[in-house]
Amino acid sequence: MTNLLVQAIQTKNLKKAPTIEPGMTVRVHQKIKEGEKERIQIFEGLVLKVSHGHGADKTFTVRKIVEGIGVEKIFPVYSPNIDKIEIQKKNKTRRAKLYYMRERFGKSARLKGRFLTEEEKNAGQEEEEPIVEEAPVEAPAEEPKAEEAPVEAPAEEPKAEEAPAEEPKKEE
Repeated sequence: MTNLLVQAIQTKNLKKAPTIEPGMTVRVHQKIKEGEKERIQIFEGLVLKVSHGHGADKTFTVRKIVEGIGVEKIFPVYSPNIDKIEIQKKNKTRRAKLYYMRERFGKSARLKGRFLTEEEKNAGQEEEEPIVEEAPVEAPAEEPKAEEAPVEAPAEEPKAEEAPAEEPKKEE
């Protein structure tokens, strides 16, 4: 019972976020409070892992190199302190956790990938909304029914009887 209550409260406070995968290069805009002032700091790096948490528990780890030293930060996906997440690049990976990237530097730390266009970046923000377009799939399913039309022919005859009932109304 308490788990259902906690989940209900968590889902109420969730905001939209793009789908994040390991191997992506992202820019995380984080709100920083310094005294009374608030500013936004950008942390850009490679996503090493995405935790398997559900709802508000979901986190992702981003790694970047600062003056030759690797820095990793763990961000909650739905944190109110994160202003926005921009996906800069998608890389091809074959693992769910990219811990091996910690030992690599220079050319060996490169992953094969491509930069995203503006259209793809905007589409990434809207991936949360389910898009259901099954009309083309249903159309081939109806075509075999058209082959069964001779069986449905008696059903069309009562419609023909209704048509003469309408014709006298037109004559009046």
